[in-house]
Amino acid sequence: MGEPVVPRYGLGSLADASGSMLAALGGGGSNALGLPAVDRVCVFLVDGLGAELLRAHRDRAPFLASLDGGTLTAGFPATTVTSLCSLGTGMAPGEHGMLGLMLAVPGAGHLFNCLRWTLPGGAMMDPAVWQPAATVYQRAAAAGITAGYVGPAELEGTGLTEAVFRGVRYLPADSVDDRIAAVRRALEEPRAHVTVYYGDLDAAGHLAGWGSEEWLRHLEIVDRMAERLAEALPPGSALYVTADHGMVNAARKIDAETTPALMEGVALLGGEARARHVYAENGAAPAVLEAWRETLAGDAWVVSRQEAVESGWFGPTVREAWLERIGDVVAVPYTDLVIIASASHRIEALFTGFHGSMTAAEQYVPFLEVTTR
Repeated sequence: MGEPVVPRYGLGSLADASGSMLAALGGGGSNALGLPAVDRVCVFLVDGLGAELLRAHRDRAPFLASLDGGTLTAGFPATTVTSLCSLGTGMAPGEHGMLGLMLAVPGAGHLFNCLRWTLPGGAMMDPAVWQPAATVYQRAAAAGITAGYVGPAELEGTGLTEAVFRGVRYLPADSVDDRIAAVRRALEEPRAHVTVYYGDLDAAGHLAGWGSEEWLRHLEIVDRMAERLAEALPPGSALYVTADHGMVNAARKIDAETTPALMEGVALLGGEARARHVYAENGAAPAVLEAWRETLAGDAWVVSRQEAVESGWFGPTVREAWLERIGDVVAVPYTDLVIIASASHRIEALFTGFHGSMTAAEQYVPFLEVTTR
């Protein structure tokens, strides 16, 4: 089955990138990636652009293929909410607490959707309570650096945005042209840190699969957008192209909710199809662990909460306050299998492309660089 690609926290993960870029701008802190000093930084964040996926289709992204750089590990789980928070705080998941897509609220008996930022009954979670850590954008402001984030207008002011980009100047822009224009304006500041987001590649991968014609069309858009961003750089600037995770196409699906062995003793089924948090009923955790291991043998790494923490999946340490957000059992497929929940997550169950695990295709993301003199 091979070993999981455990994220390189502290040495080469998304969490290290944001701190290194802040340090390169003179904002202090650790420059773990050894980035060169610059006056301005632009981050092009492409949702779902795994390094292995890009490598497989270099012909459709010639500009990106021409750039210098390497790879980073996304973090665990390899999913948008976790990765955005790692980028936004410069911390590993075990520190910032965004440990997956659907997490149990300790002591509440229900799950919290960290992407849609919803609780049962339409209640809302205070972003500063769920994710209280200071962000790199707040630290940038304290250092006299102007931090901007260019993204879809519909995401401005959402709970997730307030949790992971707190302190940033949100610059709403929907079309590619509008995003390029917003970046150009933001880079007019003498010390600027601007991030521009593109999410349609990930959406195409979920619906049609990575490598599909729809996915490739968006890859070509990403490639041209990266080239235009590089052309927009003032002297003394750096563009970094990266992503929040990669993706795999599912060939097999097992529905946990219709598989009795996977639901016996289970109180809540969280996480997502490639990184399941399984919350057991009182006293049932050992039996649930055994059942999941037996049922998913040969397809998934299945470990206890303690084993996941001790193996460093979430980082060198996990804050005690966040421990109960992690499932009693953590199930992470490494083959082409996904663990769906067709009743409670009907749309996700229909997807073709998925992410979250610690396979190379999901963990490794590009970190490509353009600098101007």
